[in-house]
Amino acid sequence: MNFDLTVIIPAYNEMENFQAGKLNQITGYLTQKKLPWEIIVIDDGSTDGSNLLIKNWVLKQPGWRFIQNHHQGKAATIQTGISLAKNKFTLFTDFDQATPISEVEKLLPFIKKNYPIVIGSREIKGALRQKEPSYRHLMGKVFNFLVQLVAVRGIHDTQCGFKIFNTRIAQQLFRSLKVYRPKPEKYAFTGAFDVELLFIANKQRIKIAEVPISWSHEATTRVNPWRDSVRMFWHVLKIRLTDLAGGYN
Repeated sequence: MNFDLTVIIPAYNEMENFQAGKLNQITGYLTQKKLPWEIIVIDDGSTDGSNLLIKNWVLKQPGWRFIQNHHQGKAATIQTGISLAKNKFTLFTDFDQATPISEVEKLLPFIKKNYPIVIGSREIKGALRQKEPSYRHLMGKVFNFLVQLVAVRGIHDTQCGFKIFNTRIAQQLFRSLKVYRPKPEKYAFTGAFDVELLFIANKQRIKIAEVPISWSHEATTRVNPWRDSVRMFWHVLKIRLTDLAGGYN
């Protein structure tokens, strides 16, 4: 199977992760595997100066591109990358490599089985979670329960930042977003855009494979889990309300 891959890496205030060589891990793996690939790093308006260092590094790497966005949150950052993707399939992966790029090996067999969407999962049998504080795990469990109750049934982990999409379908889904339209953000914000993407995919009866992966918690001060959790709960409810109002028809 001809598996050509665009890798999208959202970035926001990534100085520590950049200095830890996270980008080297990605390019090292993909070069070793000799896959037809391109990598797009999209900075979400970083304020710590990391964007300039990352840009200078990326410009020296063949097959890499750097895009500078205004600060609009993770959904808009990934949407920018999706709109520019040239290859048939697109992988979203986090800058901190909490899920190592090598875990793509576990997702590829499902692409070969013609799944247009393959998502990494930290919750299903076979997954491995490491170094995660108990309160964060509990918060994730509660959020996943709400998501299954209100929006996306049958998927146990919508929020893992490691997903492969057929690029054409991803572009279509991002254009259909209603709750997560691009807008300025004040704080670092990941949000529940994955829930809205998968909700729309379910409505359109697009096949989704959920695959267990290995994941390690990476501590960060960039986000406020309590503030963001409240906002994400509200957004999940908005997704359901938008659907009831016919917004996704």
